[in-house]
Parts: sequence; C-alpha cells; structure tokens
Amino acid sequence: MNMRCPFCGQSDSRVLDSRPTVEGESIRRRRECGGCSKRFTTYEKVDGLPLVVVKKDGRRETFDRQKLLLGLIKSCQKRPVSTEKLDSVVDCIERDLRNIMETEVKSQLIGELVMDHLRKLDEVAYVRFASVYREFRDAESFMEELKNLLERKSDN
Repeated sequence: MNMRCPFCGQSDSRVLDSRPTVEGESIRRRRECGGCSKRFTTYEKVDGLPLVVVKKDGRRETFDRQKLLLGLIKSCQKRPVSTEKLDSVVDCIERDLRNIMETEVKSQLIGELVMDHLRKLDEVAYVRFASVYREFRDAESFMEELKNLLERKSDN
C-alpha cells in the first residue's frame, strides 16, 4: 500500500530517495505524488511498545512526540534553533525514555530531560521552558533558577 499524499490525498506516490536518519533508527523517504506531483517526506521506524506518561495528577496518556516537539518549538520561538535540532532533541529524549525499559514514565522525568537538552541548546529557551515547567510563583524563585543556570555555566 502506498502512502497518501498530504496535499491531494491520492495514494499513488513513488519513492525518490531513501536514507537512514542520522540516529539510524528510522528510514527517511522522499516521495513524489503521482497525482499532483508535489513532494513530501515520510519516515519509517520500528513500532515499539507504547510509552505511557504518568502526569502529576495521576492521569495517564500515551507519549506523543508531536506534543513534545510543539512544546520545544514554543520554548524556542524567535530563537536561532532549527527544527532539525529540536527534532533531534525529541529523538534523544524518546530514546532515553525507551532505554529505561519501563512502559510508564513520569512527566517530571520528561520535563527534566527537556531542561537538560534546552540548557545546552539555548539558554533563553531553557529559561522559558523552566518558567512554565517549574511553575515559578514569584520573581525570587525565577531569579534563583537564573542564578543556578549562571553557576552551572561558570563551572563549565
């Protein structure tokens, strides 16, 4: 069965190019629609066990790469961080979560992993994410986080 074109919905497409992703965990396929001739990219990867996220309030939901990516994009808005880098961060986080070999992970763990990656990637994006994730109650707690960030930076 062929992939449906995201532009016209036709299922007649041909593969122009296939190559493994940088991480080697999926195959990137560049396709061209036989109907509208537009090009699009698909990814093929091994379907692993479902990963369930346990939220702070005890609710459970399936891990959603897209939701994580959108959160990272929001944190990096108007920052010099490419979507490819953010997609790579999501890949790393998902790989780390799956390497734990648990089917359920706490949302706090995901938040900490995101903060670790953002701290290295872009300090402004890190502070943005931390301010939402840590739910700072006042300016003092926000300043404390900034102080910790600066101390870690001077230690490196």
